[in-house]
Amino acid sequence: MLSTNPKLLMMNDEQVARALKKQIHAPENKYDGGIRNDDTGIPSASHGGTPAYMAAMTAALIAKDSRYYQDLTVLNALDKAADYLLTTQHNDGTISLGGTNFNSPPDTGFVVAGVTQIYHLLHRDSWERLKPITLKVKLFLERTIPAFLTGGCHTPNHRWVITAALGSLYEIFRLDALKERANEWLAEGMDCTEDGEWTERSNGIYNAVSDIMLYYTAKYLNRPDLLNHVRRNLKMMLYMIHPNGDIVTDYSGRQDFGGEHNLSGYYLSYKLMADLDRDPIFATMADLSLANMTDLGSVNNHALLGSLLFPCDIDSLERQPLPKSYSKVFNMNHPITEDLRQMAKVGHHSRILHSSMHTSFGAPVVRYRNDSTSVTAMTRTPSIFSLRHGRVKLLGIRISTMFTPGIVEMEQFSLTESGYYMCCVMEKGYNGPIPKESLPETAGMNISPWYLLPHHLRSLTHVQRHQIEVYITQHGQSWSIQVKSDDIQDVLTQVSFVFSSDCKLTGNALEPIGEHMQLWTKDTLRCSSGEDWIEITGGQLDHQLRYTRNAPVQSGVQTAVVNLLSPFDKTFQLKLS
Repeated sequence: MLSTNPKLLMMNDEQVARALKKQIHAPENKYDGGIRNDDTGIPSASHGGTPAYMAAMTAALIAKDSRYYQDLTVLNALDKAADYLLTTQHNDGTISLGGTNFNSPPDTGFVVAGVTQIYHLLHRDSWERLKPITLKVKLFLERTIPAFLTGGCHTPNHRWVITAALGSLYEIFRLDALKERANEWLAEGMDCTEDGEWTERSNGIYNAVSDIMLYYTAKYLNRPDLLNHVRRNLKMMLYMIHPNGDIVTDYSGRQDFGGEHNLSGYYLSYKLMADLDRDPIFATMADLSLANMTDLGSVNNHALLGSLLFPCDIDSLERQPLPKSYSKVFNMNHPITEDLRQMAKVGHHSRILHSSMHTSFGAPVVRYRNDSTSVTAMTRTPSIFSLRHGRVKLLGIRISTMFTPGIVEMEQFSLTESGYYMCCVMEKGYNGPIPKESLPETAGMNISPWYLLPHHLRSLTHVQRHQIEVYITQHGQSWSIQVKSDDIQDVLTQVSFVFSSDCKLTGNALEPIGEHMQLWTKDTLRCSSGEDWIEITGGQLDHQLRYTRNAPVQSGVQTAVVNLLSPFDKTFQLKLS
């Protein structure tokens, strides 16, 4: 009999205690039985809402070491939560995310991927008092089937959420149509590079979603081949960790961009794959995920619920130390340029409803680590470079220009003898008149609406091109960032150095231009925290512009801005304590 991890039990019992306090007990209230969301004050049936608390209550009721084992108060609370889930379920079998995504198949998929786990644990347990709740949970699941046989998605990872839900339902109800629908989604192919990066490049959230959902899909639909993609991402993540355990989110294509996230969401994936492969490095990553865990997860990826349903023994596995000194380039050989060229022929014209093309998929990323120093260099994202040194955080270096205007994202990448080269060539022209033979009938009327004109038929005139190059070089404990433009005259450019708000920023040439935003006009600035510091030389003031149009000002950070005027060839030197 495998023992239950004490930390998971403690965190779960705390979650149950919160659920008991926040549950609504008012039969006349439509939210009766639901558990209030901290942000909105009302319950939701989403995967992070009431179902997540149901996961905790289920785990507590069947885990013998829990202080709530077979607790009648918790039993009643779980029963009421199941009633709420049935009441909230729409007639088409779906649930709504809450605030957005109404009658949502993918959000229902997140819930089903976890509620099926609740069902299995309740169904297997011998305690008779669980049976009425088990039937309610099964009814909820059965009602969702039509939605998954017909429903669609928004984002790339939603596809694997839906296949996980279809597989989970197939395991219970054995309807071939569920398996067939899952195969329709899987036929689209896997969106994971050879180096293990998923489309959304979301190390903090959605990579972990794709990993665990494909684990479920592989398990329930007997598709072990799908796990190869999970393995690749889990191996990539070995190099996406800062010294303090935070995950690299500096180039994410989703809402975790630039945020602080840890490995909590990867715990189940690492643990399950460590057991399956008997992999020492995955076991070490599972340990790190658990050590840094601050949240048990939503119902679909709940650390204790999943551990109880899929018991595995990795304690006997030898641990392998994690890499702490490395320099690696990811996606170096991914054919992103050719893929983007092919995209123009597909026919969607870069338009997809309620989603994004994610054209940065497969862009090169550099990861460097030397004990307490962690560096990321990036392409096709708003920042080109970030550096953490001890407690000091240079969150990003951004280049913006009035040429386009807006943020400059590097598009080309190559290795040099001493570092890395990046380049972006921007184009901007002017739209000529529409050929007479192509004009619509409305053009000859008293009013000719702009949006009724076939703008795609206009010729482009006076096309101008502007190139910016970046050379990144390491010299022992220091780095240099060279930013170089072509010869075009008088392009107003800004190079912004973004620091975390908990660091101290000092220098003799910093001029405030807004809240936590300063022009850095000359000499040197220093960012420090305790005994750790980064010293940067290269301040300059070629013009007086405060903000570049279409370059959003970040909140919650400190920013030092250098104003350059093209043509320029500017080198910034970064020295570390």
